[in-house]
Amino acid sequence: PHSPHSLFSTTPSTTWDGTSMSQTDMMQKDMLITTTSHDEILGSESKYIAHAFSPSSPRGVVHRAFSVFLFHPLTSKMLLTRRAASKITFPDVWTNACCSHPLHGLDPDEVDSNGREEVEVRGVRTGGVKNAAVRKLRHELGVEGMEVEGFHFVTRFHYWAADTLTYGRNPEWGEHEIDYILFAVGDPEMELNGEEVSEVMWVGMEELKEMFEDPDMLWSPWFKGIMDRKGYEYWNNLDAIVSSGNDEYVDKEIRYFDPDKEFYADYNL
Repeated sequence: PHSPHSLFSTTPSTTWDGTSMSQTDMMQKDMLITTTSHDEILGSESKYIAHAFSPSSPRGVVHRAFSVFLFHPLTSKMLLTRRAASKITFPDVWTNACCSHPLHGLDPDEVDSNGREEVEVRGVRTGGVKNAAVRKLRHELGVEGMEVEGFHFVTRFHYWAADTLTYGRNPEWGEHEIDYILFAVGDPEMELNGEEVSEVMWVGMEELKEMFEDPDMLWSPWFKGIMDRKGYEYWNNLDAIVSSGNDEYVDKEIRYFDPDKEFYADYNL
């Protein structure tokens, strides 16, 4: 097992240029924010170590993540993306618009720490994960012009899943995240980064439900888990969620779920 690094400085140190890094580079160089199961910051750890699963570390290291759910302004359809085949964890699966991690040591700051001065939403700081969402939408989908004000925090999900889809019953990789759910509305011009996303599509609610029943389609465990729980309810209340100043649907409690049994490694049983 690997213990997290010591508590880090709150001083941002650098910008991030994903265009110059391979998937392996990002696994080694991206420093994730490690937390307790209650989302209390412990320190930082490399993306590699945080996602490494094994009998001695059967759920990796808990870390912060975010999931952007993007909806079309005219139809309220949801944008789905298919993760590229080159992704190390959960390649080729369909998921929501953007799924990634806030990182330590960047400018703009992506660490929502207790010492940070910012407006809270029902006691939850979200400015850092929103900065991360702007960065990754640009990197993965080529989306320019998204502002942090366009993201609306809904809730957090704590989940884990071993990548048995890709690596079989004893996978070396998985996810264990406190996942911040961010809603946004827009129809941006996109230029897909082929190292991150292979294709996209806009879908309606009933269409998505039918797609989930298609045995030939693979889905990320976090997206399916979120939709199976509160996702459709949030979608039905999209207008209220994105209304300025309306935090009726903001849930400060962390919702925990285990994955479907297909995402248990043998060492998780």
